Formats: sequence, structure tokens, C-alpha cells
Amino acid sequence: MPETAEELMRSRYSGFVLGLVPYLLATWHESTRPQELDLDPQMRWAGLEILSTRAGGAQATRGVVEFAAHYVDGGNAAAQHEVSTFVREADAWFYVNAL
Repeated sequence: MPETAEELMRSRYSGFVLGLVPYLLATWHESTRPQELDLDPQMRWAGLEILSTRAGGAQATRGVVEFAAHYVDGGNAAAQHEVSTFVREADAWFYVNAL
């Protein structure tokens, strides 16, 4: 399991790239996790940039990661820019939501 909020962000990006819906749901905090997650099969992820992190270290209980996830959809390149919050509970990090 990821030891920091940034590591979880990177692993969740990989989960989206590989279409690992069970992993994405398992690493989503229960307070904000959807019942199901449908990924767009046409979307092609093209890279992840971590823009900044606040807290979220191995001993922290909360963290914030700002990132840009680049993708191509229908031949058009774009990026999803997000500032995400994470929480660490029982030695595991979870994605909570976007600010």
C-alpha cells in the first residue's frame, strides 16, 4: 500500500490508466465513495504531473495533492487539473475528494 498521499495519487492514476475499478473504489474513502464507477473506455491517459503536495507524509493523517492528469479523448488532448484531499486511517491512505 502507498505510504504517502502522493504515492496514493500516483497509484490511483495508474488505476485509471489500467482500468482497475476495484482498486479505485477500495482506495476511495467510504464517506465519499460512489456505489459504482464507470470508466470511459475511449479515454487514453497520457501522463501525470504532480504540481504540489501539502502534508501527506508517511506519518501524517491528512494530505493535499495538486496534479494535472493528461489524456486524449476523441483525438483531443486535454488535462484534468485537480487539488485532491487524502486521509490516512488505520495505516492506509484514502482519496477523499477534490477541493
